[in-house]
Amino acid sequence: MSFEEKLYALAGERVRRAEPMSRHTTFRIGGPAEFYVTPSDAEEFCRVAKLCRSEAVPYYVIGNGSNLLCSDQGVSGVILDTTEGLVSCRADGTKLWAGAGMLLGCLAKKALEAGLSGLEFAAGIPGSVGGAMVMNAGAYGSEMKQVVHRVRVFTKEGAVEEVPAERMDFAYRHSAVRREGWIVLEVCFELAEKDRAAIRGRMEELAGKRRQSQPLESPSAGSTFKRPAVGYAAQLIDEAGLKGFRVGGAQVSPKHAGFVINCGGATAADVGRLCAVIRERVRERTGICLEPEIEAIGEQECLFPPT
Repeated sequence: MSFEEKLYALAGERVRRAEPMSRHTTFRIGGPAEFYVTPSDAEEFCRVAKLCRSEAVPYYVIGNGSNLLCSDQGVSGVILDTTEGLVSCRADGTKLWAGAGMLLGCLAKKALEAGLSGLEFAAGIPGSVGGAMVMNAGAYGSEMKQVVHRVRVFTKEGAVEEVPAERMDFAYRHSAVRREGWIVLEVCFELAEKDRAAIRGRMEELAGKRRQSQPLESPSAGSTFKRPAVGYAAQLIDEAGLKGFRVGGAQVSPKHAGFVINCGGATAADVGRLCAVIRERVRERTGICLEPEIEAIGEQECLFPPT
């Protein structure tokens, strides 16, 4: 049997050919995925990943498609989408278990319903639980490492393992997930009981701050660059005179210079060229080399070449 036949035997109607990635990224950018698979549960997810590994077919795991720039030429191999089959959620005392594909906004609401505090900061982050583990997602002084208890992963050796938080090596926009070749399946959060009105109030407060400061009305991949060792990326980009600067359909947000937005018909190439200008201008002015927070995938030469 060919790889394609084996893939259809495992996932059937949950396999799509030439699926446009622009439908599955918050940037609304991206060419076709060779195979796009939405496994029905964690077991099927692991079987498909095992098949890809055994056949040496490249694969990429996505959740909400935030923090992701997919090339205009598309992606060879398999895209594995967690957002349909890995979305379970259950509370057990102060612990909250959630599947890797659950969106962070939904997770925060589940915590609120259970009267559990600690995930208020996550309510407005447009990613999934799995992606939040990869990047140690955070906002407003809080981050995932403060609330994660255990992470259930599919290892590169083909086993399912529960990893305690202390082995996750959480740091700024970093965890052990990529280094170890893990795929996140489920996460256990350790939270604290709190009055629901207080939890809701904090979520609404942070939502208001986001609406005021971030370009939520425009497609983007969130913050484009990581925080440098000195200063803040948005401030450095603004001081370089680039707020509102545009290349094709990609633009430095006039509202928040830390965001590159799709202001209409942007391509991955537009975003790459704009980011190159940003990095070069900031480096020339300050000596600081901004590091992209967005991850680029697909059949295209490096979208974020080193400066």
